[in-house]
Amino acid sequence: MEKTVEVLKSATIRFAGDSGDGMQIAGSRFTDTSAFFGNDLSTFPDFPAEIRAPAGTLFGVSGFQIQFASQDVFTPGDEPDVLIAMNPAALKVNLKDLKPSGTIIANEDAFIEKNLHLAGYESNPLEDGTLTAYKLIKVPITKATNNAVKELGLTAKDANRCKNFYALGLTYWLYDRPLDVTMHWLEDKFKKKPVIADANIRALKAGYYFGETAEIFTTRYKVKPANLPKGIYKNITGNHATALGILAASLKSGLPLFLGTYPITPASDILHDLSSYKNFGVKTFQAEDEIAAICAAIGASFGGSLAFTSTSGPGMALKSEAIGLAVMTELPLVIADIQRGGPSTGLPTKTEQADLFQAILGRNGECPVPVVAASSPADCFMMIFEAARLACKFMTPVIFLSDGYIANGAEPWRIPHESELPIIEGEYWTKKEGFHPYQRDEFLARPWVKPGTPGLEHRIGGLEKQHITGNVSYDPQNHEYMVKLRAEKVKNIENHIPLAEVEGDKEGELLIVGWGSTYGSITTARERLLAKGYNVSRLHLKYLNPFPKNLGEVLSKFNKVLIPELNLGQLRKIIRAEFLVDAIGMNKVQGLPFKASEIEKKVIEVLSGN
Repeated sequence: MEKTVEVLKSATIRFAGDSGDGMQIAGSRFTDTSAFFGNDLSTFPDFPAEIRAPAGTLFGVSGFQIQFASQDVFTPGDEPDVLIAMNPAALKVNLKDLKPSGTIIANEDAFIEKNLHLAGYESNPLEDGTLTAYKLIKVPITKATNNAVKELGLTAKDANRCKNFYALGLTYWLYDRPLDVTMHWLEDKFKKKPVIADANIRALKAGYYFGETAEIFTTRYKVKPANLPKGIYKNITGNHATALGILAASLKSGLPLFLGTYPITPASDILHDLSSYKNFGVKTFQAEDEIAAICAAIGASFGGSLAFTSTSGPGMALKSEAIGLAVMTELPLVIADIQRGGPSTGLPTKTEQADLFQAILGRNGECPVPVVAASSPADCFMMIFEAARLACKFMTPVIFLSDGYIANGAEPWRIPHESELPIIEGEYWTKKEGFHPYQRDEFLARPWVKPGTPGLEHRIGGLEKQHITGNVSYDPQNHEYMVKLRAEKVKNIENHIPLAEVEGDKEGELLIVGWGSTYGSITTARERLLAKGYNVSRLHLKYLNPFPKNLGEVLSKFNKVLIPELNLGQLRKIIRAEFLVDAIGMNKVQGLPFKASEIEKKVIEVLSGN
């Protein structure tokens, strides 16, 4: 049967199945192929916290959503056009998000009585008319996969594991994607197990040619390459960009890089990535706990390294005393907090922006620390680089905020040339004449001296220091002076960071203020609002302590300020306290990012006075 071809500007697909069905692999392969094809894209991996939740249950469902386009995209999409459901639980969990009249490709082999019961279905939704509002395509994915690989003599378990590549092949056919990128990846990944590579390739091809030959598909779709600025691109996740950014900071500054860390979701990938760069002299140290990890990093900083520690919310809590030590010793240190749902162990694999108070305020005593935040996976590269620049220039720990949504999400990243990166001032103090460990330069930074430098012997520690000499001091007046001096040093950073820039009119009725991973949703929502005739401006903050020095003036130009956050209003409270602006909150604490449609709806409510 002749297939019609429809050209789309963008499409959104969600792969969903049991946590052992390989949905993350299928989604990431589709992502890499689309990036290779030249699409702009954004992804949202969403998986359970359990290492292996019971098969077939609702809480064991793993999903991976991707929006790919021939134009700029900023989010993984609000509503999937296509849902690949590998079992009843995946259908039940994800059906609510599918767009009206969207397509469901269901593995009908998995819709057996046991799985239907586990998912809470009283009858088979593929047969009882439940899905009449959608375009339902039933495919015997398990049986077809087993047929495709039966000549290889695999066990039933190994054969079943290939069914994600059958589903991927079918999706490649539907959206006119090439197979060779994934085939090369499989050959490389399983080069020591060529039978497994062969099996997955056979399943991939079988799925593709099922789409080509089956009479049930009448239409396939094309999404042309996007018109991106010229350059060399890499498909990159937030965590990988973070690892590359701090590595670039090390190479640019000439400082050896040391990572002291303890594994924690969703930050662990940073350790995995950096440990593969020993050829650049990178030293990675997996400590016995979070406290040891940051203390090792502080020691490395004292020894002259670009010191880095990575963690997530619970780990930040454990590191808080040591962050105070880094503030008191005035040593450069970069602390990456990849936020997740909390408190306690909370929602380890889900996203949240609720560590802002902890980053800015979460320590004993008057303990100011600069805080920066990335807005997208690719932006992690520049903002962790910026954190390193500020840490070295001002001799202070700097906190870098990302979150699970950014860390695991992916997008195309134009690899910058070295000349595009700012200078990092990381020189050690070597002059003996007039040296004092707590004397200061024009940035109020104290000298960075490598231990063992002749004539520059000195001691540091957590006890209060006497101004200039660095001797231990209990003098009340000196303590207050040093507290104010450290605060002034951090405040002065506002003179060395970009001013806040409003996108759109510089004054008016409504300004949307965001930070971190809300960037994509706010951007898409504003584009839709402008298309509907609503005139709204936006501002996205990457520097959260100190704020850009013109922020108060910017906020005062608007009648209303709306702040969407994935917490209960932490930035809003700081903005209200700092600038006496009656900001309006929009808050969500569900472990999920904002949909653009949610922000769009809220803006219309605010503008209409509701």
